[in-house]
Amino acid sequence: MVSGSRVLIWSEMDSPVGPITLALSGKGVCHLNYMSGEKALLSLERWAKEWFGSVRLERNDTEPAEVIRQLNEYFSGKRQQFDLPIDLYGTAFQKLVWQQLLMIPYGEVRSYKDVAQAMGAPKAVRAVGGANNRNPVSILVPCHRVVGSNGSLVGYGGGLKIKEYLLRLEGALPAQVQV
Repeated sequence: MVSGSRVLIWSEMDSPVGPITLALSGKGVCHLNYMSGEKALLSLERWAKEWFGSVRLERNDTEPAEVIRQLNEYFSGKRQQFDLPIDLYGTAFQKLVWQQLLMIPYGEVRSYKDVAQAMGAPKAVRAVGGANNRNPVSILVPCHRVVGSNGSLVGYGGGLKIKEYLLRLEGALPAQVQV
């Protein structure tokens, strides 16, 4: 946990997968969830307390404009990579997993086993899944690109419908494949 009180800027946006609430620390995007309103703020507060202890949330729809612009470009098929500062909070192992996720190219998928092997920890498949589940900035750190070893869409914090949508958007899941 980081000591001292901290201010997080937050905002909401509409997207093809529903509302997204995002938060920025002074260093970059630190949280993103597929919710809006009170539910989103409660989720953000819980997450922020875990990592910062005391935190003040301030709504600001101007400061995150670049994040929202790049997410909109992604959803419209005009952006394949994000050029945004990301401020990740997690355990050392989680951060290693998230760094591996950032290496999965747009339009491709890897299995949890592939990610574990790439990290040099081939027996850590379940731990990779757990870290994937705790990714605080999905889409930007593309946890949706990780699938089961048989190619099945397993587990996604935002729900399998959103995972399916994102993979279809990227062309990693052909339109004719039924999930």
